Amino acid sequence: MNYPIPTNPQEMIALRQQPLNEELVAAAIAGVVKIARSRSQSLDELKAELLADDHLLDLPQRLWLSDIVAQAWENLP
Repeated sequence: MNYPIPTNPQEMIALRQQPLNEELVAAAIAGVVKIARSRSQSLDELKAELLADDHLLDLPQRLWLSDIVAQAWENLP
């Protein structure tokens, strides 16, 4: 992967400066998992945040993203 996995919110925000591609999205998802774990959040707490209505994604998109994040949670060290 060409992008480092973000370890804090500032690094996550810095990803916005990069051109959008699959590797950037994968790094962002891994970063979300890493940051949530560093805050001692559970997977259920993280999924609840993802499923909250944010006016950016519709419910099917939030459900899909929640599933992807859950898969990353299970597969990342």
